[in-house]
Amino acid sequence: MAIGKASAKAMKSKNSCCILGYSSSSPSPPPSPRRGSAVGHCRRRLRGRPSLAAGVIRRSARYLAALALLYLGGLLMCVGPFSSLVDLLLPPPGSVYRSHEIFHKLWPIIQSDNSSAIELETLWTYKRRLKEQRPCLSTIVGQHFGLSNGTEAKETSGYLIVETNGGLNQQRSAICNAVAVAGILNAVLVIPRFEFSGVWRDPSEFGDIYDEDHFIAALDGYVKVIRRLPEEVMERYGHNITNMPNIRVPAWATAKYYMREVFPVMKEQGVIRLAPFANRLSMNVPPHIQLLRCLANFKALQFSSSIAVLADKIVGRMKEKSLRTGGKYVSIHLRFEEDMVAFSCCVYDGGKTEKLELDMIRERGWKGKFKRKDRIIAPGLNRLEGKCPLTPLEVGMMLRGMGFDNTTSISCGFRKNLPC
Repeated sequence: MAIGKASAKAMKSKNSCCILGYSSSSPSPPPSPRRGSAVGHCRRRLRGRPSLAAGVIRRSARYLAALALLYLGGLLMCVGPFSSLVDLLLPPPGSVYRSHEIFHKLWPIIQSDNSSAIELETLWTYKRRLKEQRPCLSTIVGQHFGLSNGTEAKETSGYLIVETNGGLNQQRSAICNAVAVAGILNAVLVIPRFEFSGVWRDPSEFGDIYDEDHFIAALDGYVKVIRRLPEEVMERYGHNITNMPNIRVPAWATAKYYMREVFPVMKEQGVIRLAPFANRLSMNVPPHIQLLRCLANFKALQFSSSIAVLADKIVGRMKEKSLRTGGKYVSIHLRFEEDMVAFSCCVYDGGKTEKLELDMIRERGWKGKFKRKDRIIAPGLNRLEGKCPLTPLEVGMMLRGMGFDNTTSISCGFRKNLPC
Protein backbone atom coordinates (compact mmCIF):
# COMPACT_ATOMS: atom_id res chain seq x y z
CA MET A 1 0.00 0.00 0.00
CA ALA A 2 2.86 2.29 0.91
CA ILE A 3 4.60 1.41 -2.32
CA GLY A 4 1.51 2.17 -4.32
CA LYS A 5 1.12 5.58 -2.62
CA ALA A 6 4.74 6.42 -3.28
CA SER A 7 4.45 5.40 -6.94
CA ALA A 8 1.34 7.43 -7.36
CA LYS A 9 3.03 10.42 -5.76
CA ALA A 10 6.06 10.06 -8.03
CA MET A 11 3.91 9.72 -11.12
CA LYS A 12 1.96 12.78 -10.07
CA SER A 13 5.20 14.75 -9.66
CA LYS A 14 6.54 13.50 -12.99
CA ASN A 15 3.35 14.28 -14.85
CA SER A 16 3.25 17.73 -13.30
CA CYS A 17 6.70 18.50 -14.61
CA CYS A 18 5.95 17.03 -18.00
CA ILE A 19 3.08 19.45 -18.41
CA LEU A 20 5.72 22.09 -19.27
CA GLY A 21 6.71 20.08 -22.31
CA TYR A 22 3.15 19.07 -23.23
CA SER A 23 4.09 15.37 -23.13
CA SER A 24 1.37 12.96 -22.06
CA SER A 25 0.18 9.55 -23.05
CA SER A 26 -3.43 10.71 -22.95
CA PRO A 27 -4.99 11.77 -26.27
CA SER A 28 -6.81 14.65 -24.52
CA PRO A 29 -5.05 18.02 -24.15
CA PRO A 30 -3.09 18.51 -20.93
CA PRO A 31 -4.91 20.26 -18.12
CA SER A 32 -3.94 23.82 -17.26
CA PRO A 33 -1.61 23.94 -14.25
CA ARG A 34 -2.75 25.59 -11.08
CA ARG A 35 -0.89 28.66 -9.88
CA GLY A 36 1.69 27.96 -7.25
CA SER A 37 1.44 24.24 -7.91
CA ALA A 38 4.03 21.83 -9.22
CA VAL A 39 4.91 24.15 -12.12
CA GLY A 40 6.40 26.66 -9.76
CA HIS A 41 8.22 23.81 -8.06
CA CYS A 42 9.70 22.68 -11.38
CA ARG A 43 10.81 26.23 -12.22
CA ARG A 44 12.50 26.52 -8.87
CA ARG A 45 14.23 23.22 -9.58
CA LEU A 46 15.43 24.47 -12.99
CA ARG A 47 16.67 27.78 -11.56
CA GLY A 48 18.25 26.08 -8.68
CA ARG A 49 20.61 24.05 -10.91
CA PRO A 50 22.36 26.48 -13.35
CA SER A 51 24.47 24.89 -16.06
CA LEU A 52 28.27 25.22 -16.17
CA ALA A 53 28.13 27.12 -19.49
CA ALA A 54 25.77 29.73 -18.05
CA GLY A 55 28.15 30.36 -15.19
CA VAL A 56 31.10 30.82 -17.52
CA ILE A 57 29.12 33.26 -19.67
CA ARG A 58 28.15 35.32 -16.65
CA ARG A 59 31.73 35.52 -15.41
CA SER A 60 33.01 36.40 -18.90
CA ALA A 61 30.42 39.17 -19.20
CA ARG A 62 31.55 40.66 -15.90
CA TYR A 63 35.18 40.58 -16.99
CA LEU A 64 34.36 42.21 -20.34
CA ALA A 65 32.35 44.94 -18.63
CA ALA A 66 35.25 45.62 -16.26
CA LEU A 67 37.71 45.80 -19.16
CA ALA A 68 35.44 48.20 -21.04
CA LEU A 69 35.26 50.48 -17.99
CA LEU A 70 39.03 50.39 -17.58
CA TYR A 71 39.52 51.23 -21.27
CA LEU A 72 37.12 54.18 -21.10
CA GLY A 73 38.77 55.40 -17.91
CA GLY A 74 42.21 55.29 -19.51
CA LEU A 75 40.93 57.02 -22.64
CA LEU A 76 39.42 59.82 -20.59
CA MET A 77 42.65 60.23 -18.64
CA CYS A 78 44.68 60.47 -21.87
CA VAL A 79 42.31 62.60 -23.94
CA GLY A 80 40.63 64.66 -21.24
CA PRO A 81 37.00 65.19 -20.34
CA PHE A 82 34.14 63.83 -22.37
CA SER A 83 33.86 67.11 -24.24
CA SER A 84 37.29 66.39 -25.72
CA LEU A 85 35.97 63.14 -27.16
CA VAL A 86 33.16 65.07 -28.80
CA ASP A 87 35.67 67.52 -30.26
CA LEU A 88 37.59 64.62 -31.76
CA LEU A 89 34.50 63.48 -33.61
CA LEU A 90 33.82 66.95 -35.04
CA PRO A 91 36.30 68.56 -37.48
CA PRO A 92 38.00 71.62 -35.94
CA PRO A 93 37.19 75.03 -37.45
CA GLY A 94 39.20 75.72 -40.57
CA SER A 95 40.00 72.09 -41.35
CA VAL A 96 37.27 71.67 -43.99
CA TYR A 97 37.06 73.53 -47.30
CA ARG A 98 34.02 75.83 -47.09
CA SER A 99 35.18 78.81 -49.15
CA HIS A 100 32.48 78.25 -51.77
CA GLU A 101 29.79 78.45 -49.05
CA ILE A 102 31.29 81.63 -47.62
CA PHE A 103 31.45 83.18 -51.08
CA HIS A 104 27.75 82.58 -51.72
CA LYS A 105 26.93 84.26 -48.41
CA LEU A 106 29.13 87.28 -49.19
CA TRP A 107 28.23 87.62 -52.86
CA PRO A 108 25.17 89.89 -52.32
CA ILE A 109 27.33 92.24 -50.22
CA ILE A 110 30.09 92.25 -52.82
CA GLN A 111 27.59 93.07 -55.56
CA SER A 112 25.99 95.92 -53.64
CA ASP A 113 29.21 97.49 -52.35
CA ASN A 114 32.18 97.98 -54.65
CA SER A 115 34.22 99.77 -52.00
CA SER A 116 36.24 98.33 -49.18
CA ALA A 117 36.94 99.33 -45.62
CA ILE A 118 40.58 98.60 -46.28
CA GLU A 119 42.12 101.36 -48.33
CA LEU A 120 44.27 100.02 -51.12
CA GLU A 121 47.04 102.49 -50.32
CA THR A 122 47.57 100.88 -46.92
CA LEU A 123 49.03 97.88 -48.74
CA TRP A 124 52.12 99.88 -49.58
CA THR A 125 52.70 101.53 -46.19
CA TYR A 126 54.76 98.62 -44.88
CA LYS A 127 58.25 99.04 -46.20
CA ARG A 128 60.03 95.72 -46.41
CA ARG A 129 63.70 96.00 -45.73
CA LEU A 130 65.51 94.53 -48.68
CA LYS A 131 68.35 92.17 -47.92
CA GLU A 132 71.72 93.32 -49.10
CA GLN A 133 72.76 91.56 -52.28
CA ARG A 134 76.25 90.38 -51.50
CA PRO A 135 78.53 88.91 -54.18
CA CYS A 136 79.40 85.22 -54.14
CA LEU A 137 82.25 84.57 -51.73
CA SER A 138 85.57 84.50 -53.45
CA THR A 139 88.04 81.66 -53.57
CA ILE A 140 91.18 80.91 -55.54
CA VAL A 141 90.07 79.76 -58.97
CA GLY A 142 91.06 76.17 -59.60
CA GLN A 143 92.42 75.52 -56.12
CA HIS A 144 89.65 73.06 -55.27
CA PHE A 145 88.48 72.06 -58.73
CA GLY A 146 91.66 70.72 -60.33
CA LEU A 147 91.68 73.50 -62.93
CA SER A 148 94.75 74.94 -64.54
CA ASN A 149 94.98 78.67 -65.35
CA GLY A 150 91.27 78.94 -64.70
CA THR A 151 90.36 77.61 -68.11
CA GLU A 152 91.13 73.93 -68.63
CA ALA A 153 90.97 70.84 -66.47
CA LYS A 154 94.16 68.94 -65.56
CA GLU A 155 92.34 65.67 -65.31
CA THR A 156 88.64 65.11 -64.98
CA SER A 157 86.99 62.10 -63.40
CA GLY A 158 84.43 61.61 -66.15
CA TYR A 159 81.19 62.97 -67.53
CA LEU A 160 78.18 63.85 -65.37
CA ILE A 161 74.61 63.69 -66.70
CA VAL A 162 71.70 64.93 -64.58
CA GLU A 163 67.98 64.85 -65.30
CA THR A 164 65.98 67.50 -63.47
CA ASN A 165 62.25 67.31 -62.82
CA GLY A 166 59.47 69.47 -61.43
CA GLY A 167 58.58 73.04 -62.30
CA LEU A 168 60.83 75.99 -63.09
CA ASN A 169 61.92 76.56 -59.48
CA GLN A 170 62.78 72.89 -58.90
CA GLN A 171 64.67 72.75 -62.19
CA ARG A 172 66.69 75.84 -61.36
CA SER A 173 67.62 74.48 -57.93
CA ALA A 174 68.63 71.15 -59.47
CA ILE A 175 70.84 72.87 -62.05
CA CYS A 176 72.69 74.74 -59.30
CA ASN A 177 73.16 71.47 -57.41
CA ALA A 178 74.39 69.78 -60.58
CA VAL A 179 77.12 72.40 -60.96
CA ALA A 180 78.08 71.88 -57.32
CA VAL A 181 78.19 68.08 -57.68
CA ALA A 182 80.35 68.42 -60.80
CA GLY A 183 82.77 70.43 -58.66
CA ILE A 184 82.75 67.78 -55.92
CA LEU A 185 83.50 64.99 -58.41
CA ASN A 186 85.78 67.08 -60.62
CA ALA A 187 83.56 66.00 -63.51
CA VAL A 188 82.65 67.48 -66.86
CA LEU A 189 79.00 68.53 -66.70
CA VAL A 190 76.78 67.87 -69.68
CA ILE A 191 74.06 70.51 -70.15
CA PRO A 192 71.28 69.30 -67.78
CA ARG A 193 68.34 67.49 -69.28
CA PHE A 194 64.71 68.29 -68.39
CA GLU A 195 62.49 65.33 -67.62
CA PHE A 196 59.23 65.45 -69.58
CA SER A 197 56.35 65.68 -67.11
CA GLY A 198 52.94 64.18 -67.77
CA VAL A 199 51.50 67.07 -65.75
CA TRP A 200 53.29 69.99 -67.36
CA ARG A 201 53.46 68.43 -70.83
CA ASP A 202 56.20 70.90 -71.64
CA PRO A 203 58.83 69.64 -74.14
CA SER A 204 61.16 72.61 -73.49
CA GLU A 205 64.85 71.89 -73.21
CA PHE A 206 67.60 73.79 -71.41
CA GLY A 207 68.33 76.05 -74.39
CA ASP A 208 64.65 77.01 -74.72
CA ILE A 209 64.63 78.56 -71.23
CA TYR A 210 68.24 79.53 -70.50
CA ASP A 211 71.08 80.99 -72.53
CA GLU A 212 73.42 78.03 -73.07
CA ASP A 213 76.38 80.08 -74.31
CA HIS A 214 76.25 82.36 -71.29
CA PHE A 215 75.91 79.37 -68.93
CA ILE A 216 79.02 77.69 -70.31
CA ALA A 217 81.07 80.91 -70.37
CA ALA A 218 80.07 82.01 -66.83
CA LEU A 219 81.27 78.71 -65.34
CA ASP A 220 84.49 78.59 -67.32
CA GLY A 221 87.37 78.19 -64.91
CA TYR A 222 85.16 76.57 -62.28
CA VAL A 223 83.33 73.67 -63.94
CA LYS A 224 83.76 72.50 -67.52
CA VAL A 225 80.35 72.34 -69.25
CA ILE A 226 79.65 70.73 -72.64
CA ARG A 227 76.47 70.59 -74.71
CA ARG A 228 76.60 66.88 -75.54
CA LEU A 229 78.68 63.78 -74.88
CA PRO A 230 81.57 62.91 -77.24
CA GLU A 231 80.69 60.52 -80.05
CA GLU A 232 82.94 57.71 -78.75
CA VAL A 233 81.09 57.72 -75.43
CA MET A 234 77.70 57.61 -77.16
CA GLU A 235 78.83 54.72 -79.37
CA ARG A 236 79.94 52.75 -76.33
CA TYR A 237 76.35 52.86 -74.98
CA GLY A 238 74.51 52.45 -78.28
CA HIS A 239 73.65 56.14 -78.53
CA ASN A 240 71.17 55.61 -75.68
CA ILE A 241 71.69 57.60 -72.49
CA THR A 242 69.43 55.26 -70.52
CA ASN A 243 72.02 52.50 -71.05
CA MET A 244 74.57 54.49 -69.05
CA PRO A 245 75.09 53.64 -65.36
CA ASN A 246 72.45 55.44 -63.29
CA ILE A 247 72.96 56.08 -59.58
CA ARG A 248 69.95 56.84 -57.40
CA VAL A 249 71.34 59.25 -54.85
CA PRO A 250 69.33 59.73 -51.64
CA ALA A 251 67.81 63.12 -50.91
CA TRP A 252 70.08 65.73 -49.30
CA ALA A 253 73.22 63.61 -49.76
CA THR A 254 76.44 65.08 -48.39
CA ALA A 255 79.61 65.86 -50.30
CA LYS A 256 81.27 62.93 -48.50
CA TYR A 257 78.56 60.60 -49.81
CA TYR A 258 79.33 61.63 -53.40
CA MET A 259 83.03 61.04 -52.91
CA ARG A 260 82.48 57.68 -51.21
CA GLU A 261 79.67 56.19 -53.35
CA VAL A 262 79.57 58.04 -56.68
CA PHE A 263 83.18 59.01 -57.38
CA PRO A 264 84.52 55.41 -57.63
CA VAL A 265 81.81 54.48 -60.14
CA MET A 266 82.58 57.53 -62.25
CA LYS A 267 86.30 56.76 -62.27
CA GLU A 268 85.58 53.20 -63.37
CA GLN A 269 82.85 53.87 -65.96
CA GLY A 270 83.92 57.30 -67.21
CA VAL A 271 80.32 58.54 -67.22
CA ILE A 272 77.41 58.42 -64.78
CA ARG A 273 73.82 59.51 -64.85
CA LEU A 274 71.91 60.91 -61.84
CA ALA A 275 68.16 60.56 -62.26
CA PRO A 276 66.01 61.73 -60.66
CA PHE A 277 67.96 64.73 -59.44
CA ALA A 278 65.75 66.80 -57.13
CA ASN A 279 67.09 67.86 -53.71
CA ARG A 280 70.02 65.44 -54.06
CA LEU A 281 72.63 67.62 -52.39
CA SER A 282 72.80 68.73 -48.76
CA MET A 283 72.47 72.41 -47.94
CA ASN A 284 75.59 72.14 -45.77
CA VAL A 285 78.55 71.87 -48.14
CA PRO A 286 82.12 73.20 -48.04
CA PRO A 287 82.47 76.92 -48.92
CA HIS A 288 84.10 76.26 -52.30
CA ILE A 289 81.12 74.07 -53.27
CA GLN A 290 78.64 76.68 -52.08
CA LEU A 291 80.47 79.13 -54.31
CA LEU A 292 79.53 77.01 -57.33
CA ARG A 293 75.88 77.09 -56.32
CA CYS A 294 76.05 80.85 -56.00
CA LEU A 295 77.74 81.33 -59.37
CA ALA A 296 75.25 79.06 -61.11
CA ASN A 297 72.21 80.79 -59.67
CA PHE A 298 73.22 84.45 -59.85
CA LYS A 299 75.71 84.50 -62.72
CA ALA A 300 75.39 81.53 -65.05
CA LEU A 301 71.61 81.03 -65.30
CA GLN A 302 70.27 83.74 -67.55
CA PHE A 303 66.95 83.46 -69.37
CA SER A 304 66.97 83.09 -73.12
CA SER A 305 66.42 86.23 -75.16
CA SER A 306 62.88 85.25 -76.17
CA ILE A 307 61.79 84.81 -72.53
CA ALA A 308 63.54 88.00 -71.41
CA VAL A 309 61.79 90.06 -74.10
CA LEU A 310 58.39 88.59 -73.22
CA ALA A 311 58.95 89.21 -69.49
CA ASP A 312 59.79 92.88 -70.05
CA LYS A 313 56.68 93.24 -72.21
CA ILE A 314 54.40 91.74 -69.54
CA VAL A 315 55.84 93.87 -66.74
CA GLY A 316 55.45 97.02 -68.82
CA ARG A 317 51.84 96.14 -69.59
CA MET A 318 51.07 95.53 -65.91
CA LYS A 319 52.55 98.88 -64.91
CA GLU A 320 50.54 100.64 -67.60
CA LYS A 321 47.31 99.02 -66.40
CA SER A 322 48.02 99.96 -62.79
CA LEU A 323 48.40 103.72 -63.25
CA ARG A 324 45.50 104.26 -60.81
CA THR A 325 47.75 102.98 -58.02
CA GLY A 326 50.86 104.84 -59.10
CA GLY A 327 52.24 102.00 -61.20
CA LYS A 328 52.07 99.52 -58.33
CA TYR A 329 50.80 96.01 -58.89
CA VAL A 330 50.63 92.63 -57.23
CA SER A 331 51.96 89.43 -58.78
CA ILE A 332 50.42 86.16 -57.61
CA HIS A 333 51.43 82.59 -58.40
CA LEU A 334 48.32 80.51 -57.91
CA ARG A 335 50.04 77.11 -57.82
CA PHE A 336 46.58 75.54 -58.10
CA GLU A 337 47.76 72.84 -60.50
CA GLU A 338 46.81 69.19 -60.46
CA ASP A 339 50.22 67.94 -59.35
CA MET A 340 50.43 70.48 -56.52
CA VAL A 341 46.88 69.74 -55.36
CA ALA A 342 47.48 65.99 -55.53
CA PHE A 343 50.79 66.20 -53.65
CA SER A 344 49.25 68.34 -50.88
CA CYS A 345 46.66 65.59 -50.12
CA CYS A 346 44.12 68.33 -49.39
CA VAL A 347 40.38 67.81 -49.84
CA TYR A 348 38.17 70.33 -51.60
CA ASP A 349 34.50 70.20 -52.64
CA GLY A 350 34.70 67.72 -55.50
CA GLY A 351 33.51 64.66 -53.57
CA LYS A 352 34.23 61.13 -54.82
CA THR A 353 35.10 62.30 -58.33
CA GLU A 354 37.82 64.60 -56.95
CA LYS A 355 39.22 61.83 -54.77
CA LEU A 356 39.42 59.34 -57.65
CA GLU A 357 41.13 61.84 -59.96
CA LEU A 358 43.68 62.93 -57.35
CA ASP A 359 44.41 59.31 -56.39
CA MET A 360 45.13 58.56 -60.05
CA ILE A 361 47.46 61.57 -60.33
CA ARG A 362 49.33 60.55 -57.18
CA GLU A 363 49.74 56.98 -58.39
CA ARG A 364 50.86 58.10 -61.84
CA GLY A 365 53.34 60.65 -60.52
CA TRP A 366 54.69 59.03 -57.36
CA LYS A 367 54.10 55.26 -57.81
CA GLY A 368 52.63 54.16 -54.48
CA LYS A 369 54.46 56.74 -52.33
CA PHE A 370 51.19 57.81 -50.74
CA LYS A 371 50.06 54.22 -50.05
CA ARG A 372 52.96 53.25 -47.80
CA LYS A 373 52.06 52.15 -44.29
CA ASP A 374 54.28 54.79 -42.73
CA ARG A 375 52.66 57.57 -44.77
CA ILE A 376 50.27 59.65 -42.65
CA ILE A 377 47.74 61.62 -44.67
CA ALA A 378 45.83 64.27 -42.68
CA PRO A 379 43.94 66.63 -45.05
CA GLY A 380 42.35 68.57 -42.18
CA LEU A 381 45.68 69.19 -40.47
CA ASN A 382 47.26 70.25 -43.77
CA ARG A 383 44.53 72.85 -44.24
CA LEU A 384 44.91 74.15 -40.67
CA GLU A 385 48.65 74.56 -41.23
CA GLY A 386 48.10 76.47 -44.48
CA LYS A 387 49.57 73.78 -46.73
CA CYS A 388 46.63 73.61 -49.14
CA PRO A 389 46.97 75.51 -52.45
CA LEU A 390 44.47 78.35 -52.69
CA THR A 391 41.73 77.92 -55.26
CA PRO A 392 41.11 80.75 -57.75
CA LEU A 393 37.96 81.53 -55.76
CA GLU A 394 39.96 81.94 -52.54
CA VAL A 395 42.52 84.16 -54.28
CA GLY A 396 39.70 86.35 -55.61
CA MET A 397 38.18 86.66 -52.14
CA MET A 398 41.60 87.52 -50.70
CA LEU A 399 42.18 90.26 -53.27
CA ARG A 400 38.69 91.63 -52.66
CA GLY A 401 39.36 91.74 -48.94
CA MET A 402 42.63 93.59 -49.57
CA GLY A 403 40.69 96.33 -51.37
CA PHE A 404 40.92 95.43 -55.06
CA ASP A 405 37.50 96.29 -56.50
CA ASN A 406 35.61 95.07 -59.55
CA THR A 407 37.49 97.42 -61.90
CA THR A 408 40.88 95.83 -61.18
CA SER A 409 42.76 94.63 -64.24
CA ILE A 410 44.10 91.10 -64.03
CA SER A 411 46.92 89.82 -66.19
CA CYS A 412 46.62 86.05 -66.24
CA GLY A 413 49.38 83.71 -67.32
CA PHE A 414 48.45 80.26 -68.55
CA ARG A 415 49.63 77.15 -70.30
CA LYS A 416 48.16 75.74 -73.47
CA ASN A 417 46.63 72.80 -71.64
CA LEU A 418 45.50 74.87 -68.64
CA PRO A 419 43.65 77.99 -69.82
CA CYS A 420 43.11 80.93 -67.52
